[in-house]
Amino acid sequence: MRTLFTIGYQGSTLPAVLAALRDAGVKHLIDVRAVPQSRKPGFSKRLLCASVEADGMHYTHLRALGTPKSGRDAVRHGDVAAMHRIFRKHMQGAEAQAELAQAAAIAAAEPACLLCFERDHAECHRSIVAQMLGVAPVNLTPSE
Repeated sequence: MRTLFTIGYQGSTLPAVLAALRDAGVKHLIDVRAVPQSRKPGFSKRLLCASVEADGMHYTHLRALGTPKSGRDAVRHGDVAAMHRIFRKHMQGAEAQAELAQAAAIAAAEPACLLCFERDHAECHRSIVAQMLGVAPVNLTPSE
């Protein structure tokens, strides 16, 4: 597998995220949010996809690689460990396993990056996805 990147857009802007992806040589952005909507301008699925593709990259949303609502609620209450437990259990499901295989195929074919909200990858489920893919990811931090 090629290098796998991860990125969180918390505290950043779409131009800064796109620049970080370009600078790293990312060719495929894999959105791993269960709910690909955002109050931050440009980060809802349709606009993000259009922007990424206009920048010459591919975009894929893998909903089943997102954190279930109970996991998102745990993070909102500051319980990252509970989110990790909930997410790992969720990842045992057939749909999640199928999308994990899809992410692995994408990452094997071209430089790819997992996207979610949290700036700190250690507090985000994308670090678990990367671990399940068997790689130590390079975590990108876009400018603010």
